[in-house]
Order: sequence, then C-alpha cells, then structure tokens
Amino acid sequence: MRAYLSWLLIALLLVLAILAPIGQGNYITYVLTSWLVFSIAAMGLNLTLGYAGQISLAQASFMAIGAYTSALLTLAGWHWMAALVPALLLCFVVGLVLGYPALRVKGHFLAFVTLAFNTLVFLVLRNEDWLTGGNYGLSGMPRPDFGFVSTMKQHNFYYFTLAITVVAAAIMWWIVRSPWGRGFKALRENPIRAESLGVDTRRITLLAFAIGSTYGGLAGALISPLVQFIEPGSFAVGHSLRILLMVVVGGAGFFFGPFLGAGVVILLPELLRFTEGYYLIIYSALVIVMLVFTPRGLIGLWGMLRDRFFGKPQIRADVEQGPKLK
Repeated sequence: MRAYLSWLLIALLLVLAILAPIGQGNYITYVLTSWLVFSIAAMGLNLTLGYAGQISLAQASFMAIGAYTSALLTLAGWHWMAALVPALLLCFVVGLVLGYPALRVKGHFLAFVTLAFNTLVFLVLRNEDWLTGGNYGLSGMPRPDFGFVSTMKQHNFYYFTLAITVVAAAIMWWIVRSPWGRGFKALRENPIRAESLGVDTRRITLLAFAIGSTYGGLAGALISPLVQFIEPGSFAVGHSLRILLMVVVGGAGFFFGPFLGAGVVILLPELLRFTEGYYLIIYSALVIVMLVFTPRGLIGLWGMLRDRFFGKPQIRADVEQGPKLK
C-alpha cells in the first residue's frame, strides 16, 4: 500500500510539473527551469552528503566545470548532447580525485578541503581568460536543436530540462536502492561497522563524490544554454552554500528532499516579491525558523507530523518493551 501511494505521489508531481508552465510568461518559466536545474545539482550533493555522509562545499565548482566544458564545445560547433558526454566524464574524474582527501580527513576538515577546491576553480575561471573569458565570461551558447523541435523557446527548453530531470531522478532512484545505495547508507551510519561487514568503504566514498559531482556537472551543462551567459561569479562559494541549503531544507538523505529544498530556495523568494524590499528578510527568517524547528528538513517534518497524528508503525511488543525479568 505504501509503495502504491509513493508511485501515486510521483505521478501526481510529474503531472503538476508538466502543467506548471502552461499559461505562464517567459520569466516564470525561466524560474521553474532554474528550479529543475538546481534540483539536479542538489540531488548530487544529497547523494554525497545525505546518503554517504561526506561533507562537500564544492558542488558549484562542478556546475562550473560542466557549464564551461559544454559551453566551450557548443561554441566550437558541437551539439549540446555531444558536448554533454565529455562534460560529465570530466566531472566524474575530477570528483573521483576530490574524493581521495575524504579517505583521510572527515568532518569540518573535509569541508575545508572541498571549500578550497571550489575557491581554486573560481580563481582558475577568473584568471585564465584565454580559455574562460575571465570576468567577462562566455555568452551566446546555443540551445539544443533536434531538427523536429527546437528548445530556443523558453517553454520548450523547460520541457527538455524536465525530461533530463526525470531521467536523472530515475537513475538516482536506482542508485540509492542498489547495493551501492546500501553501501552509501552504511558508510554514513558507521564506517567501521560497514567495513567489518565487507563494504569497500574506500570505493564507496570515491563513488559518492564522483557520482554526486557528475550530477553537478549535468546541472551546469543545463545552466549554460538556459542563461546563455556564464561567468566565474555564478559558481562562487556562495552558490555551493546555496545548494547545501537546498539539501538541508528539503531533507538530507531523503530522495525528494532536493526537489523540495530547491523549491524553497528558488521559488519562495519569487512568491515573496510582493513584499518588495522586505522579501529577503522574510525569506531568511522563514528559513531560520524551518531549520531550528525541523532540523531533518521538510520531509523530516512530514514524518514527525505523521508519527504524531497517525501513530508510529506497530512493532513487536517484546522488541518495543525489551526483555522481561522472570
């Protein structure tokens, strides 16, 4: 029954996503597309942080790698789909290399390592202007054209991004329910116990970074034709913190957490525009209250309310109460 309800919820969300841009202008459609793109980036970080328990503050740098790689290739005449392959491969390899420090350092030390990497990528993008355009960035990246349909129109690009998001979510669904997914969760809960049970924690750690980074690269490859202009400031440390906020607000370690978190971070400020100059204050206050009272995110809040009003699942009395003394 629970599985049936889950599939029903997925179908309902997909229908809502299909209907969302109908009748909307280009700006609202652009905002909705941004939500999908950042949901992909947050999915990758959720795998690294939420499922595998490895702190990363470098997701924006992988968006940058994916964006600049695809932008340079499409400007050179490649089709976007062809440029996507080397962009994702490069992110996978770089993410694999970045995962090696996680084999030696943990916690805030690992956070500082990934933070330094994000800063390094930002400085390279800003200073190597012969390749990246420096502070002027790159512009004029074409949107994918498939002959029978072009994504130049905002609504068409939204549905193209939605299709990519559905495929990426389906792959992530398979990953977290595969033996790899169980390995990621074991690594998060107790690395020593996981290793004693035969989990190759070294390989699982590297995979968590590599796959999560690849999702960041996919988001970056979509940002490039969406905005059609990229510059180093778009991928600074602040954007990594923004993606981290999406994961935490939505619910780290929950499959639908990144979508809800990205919705709050991307869509909520737009809904508060009517408050004019106060919208950022209200938005910040709401996020603070949310994190204080629901540290497990919005999905964690739903679980808490479900347990409170509908009761916890029944378990065996001898397990719940413990052994009785005779």
